[in-house]
Amino acid sequence: MNLNLKEHEVWFVTGSQHLYGSETLKKVAEHSREIAKALNVAPAIPVQVVFKPVMVSPDAVTDLCQAANNANTCAGLITWCHTFSPSKMWINGLKQLRKPICHLHTQYNRDLPWRTIDMDFMNMNQAAHGDREHGFIMSRMRLSRKVIVGFWHEEATQQKIGAWTRAAAAWADWQGAKFVRFGDNMREVAVTEGDKVAAQMRFGYSVNTHGVGDLVKVVNAVTETDVDALIKEYEATYTVTAALKRGGNRHKSIREAARIEIGLRAFLKGGHFKGFTTTFEDLHGLVQLPGLAPQRLMAENYGFAGEGDWKTAALVRAMKVMASGLKGGTSFMEDYTYHLAPGNKVVLGAHMLEICPSIADGKASLQVHPLGIGGKADPARLVFNTPAGPALNAALMDFGNRFRLLINEVDCITPPADMPKLPVARAVWKCRPNFADACAAWIYAGGAHHTGFSQAVTTEMLEDFGAMAGIEVVVVDADTKLRQFKQELLWNDCAHSLKSGWVS
Repeated sequence: MNLNLKEHEVWFVTGSQHLYGSETLKKVAEHSREIAKALNVAPAIPVQVVFKPVMVSPDAVTDLCQAANNANTCAGLITWCHTFSPSKMWINGLKQLRKPICHLHTQYNRDLPWRTIDMDFMNMNQAAHGDREHGFIMSRMRLSRKVIVGFWHEEATQQKIGAWTRAAAAWADWQGAKFVRFGDNMREVAVTEGDKVAAQMRFGYSVNTHGVGDLVKVVNAVTETDVDALIKEYEATYTVTAALKRGGNRHKSIREAARIEIGLRAFLKGGHFKGFTTTFEDLHGLVQLPGLAPQRLMAENYGFAGEGDWKTAALVRAMKVMASGLKGGTSFMEDYTYHLAPGNKVVLGAHMLEICPSIADGKASLQVHPLGIGGKADPARLVFNTPAGPALNAALMDFGNRFRLLINEVDCITPPADMPKLPVARAVWKCRPNFADACAAWIYAGGAHHTGFSQAVTTEMLEDFGAMAGIEVVVVDADTKLRQFKQELLWNDCAHSLKSGWVS
């Protein structure tokens, strides 16, 4: 499932008014077109930036917002007021707008012409107060948006715009998306449950369950010829021991894994699904727990989570979209176990099998081992370490009256020692601000044990994404102070309860 963010557009919209006359408006349009063109070719911005005519009337704004709502390619609007744009003319359009909005507070000219500046120049280049009028009406209307301040030619400004466009593309990708659960939630597990109706209303995607038998039917129809072809791909891509090759005593396990992968891919494509979940408590008819298949399908940008965790599967898909074209991978992850040595406390992240090879530090090893859970045949999986470098974990939880997106910034390290008896993919990281405060903050916030892990997605992207979704976003980073963090959770609880009219 290839991702091409150039399929998405953001519309560059400039506000002005008739008061300044036709010559000024012509110059405003020229400048705006120039800025849009520069942003469109900026390496940091992965989507298309499309110039739209200058807005000078309420009807024009309303027509533009309606057009944006109806354009499938439009992921959002970037607005800017080159001159003064009276904010009342934006009200009706903004009331109807259903696409994300970014308010770029910039100026066409970088420097003031100190010796020649006159009132004609001042009337033309007055974003300094035009954007304040524009910002007022969006605050007055309680509209969620991103405000970016900086000169439009500067790399830092373009980087911020790029982060927002990645979030906007992921948000667009969620609208109408379909996710499938094979089986139900893990029995008696709380955090992986949630209100799928509320999620569809809030996020735009649907989640529906198929019995694992529906998948088994497709898996059983896979031909031996197709299995042979996929095994050749395995042998060309991964380190494969003789025992797993044709004639080896573990070759049958690899064939079953390939059969499951082919069937699962066909099922997802046939149903136009963007992600899926499995559970080892419902494997009836499958020879082994799908391990290799989710790993490889995640590498193809499908969202995935284990144990019926549909919220994390959808989040992983969104993070895959945000990360498209960037260095570093993105995967389903779980905080599995700790190393608690004084002065060197770290987390070992892994799952039973299903970690995406996009985060591998080199060529993965294809292996077969007993699982010890699920009661099925020994499953195949890819085994690897994750490279050192900054990363983050993000979790999405349903709190009844709202969804909470929780983010912890971490630093991956090279594992302190080899782990020859641990046959799963894994990442080792140090938490920010430190182990104790990060873990305590995560637990205070009700953070899930499943996450989307990424060495490409940034906190800024996820914050922008949460704002588009209108949900609570909580960040644990190097600046986190636990006392303040607990207060933030309390304030958030009060604010969101008042907003929703919900009382616990």
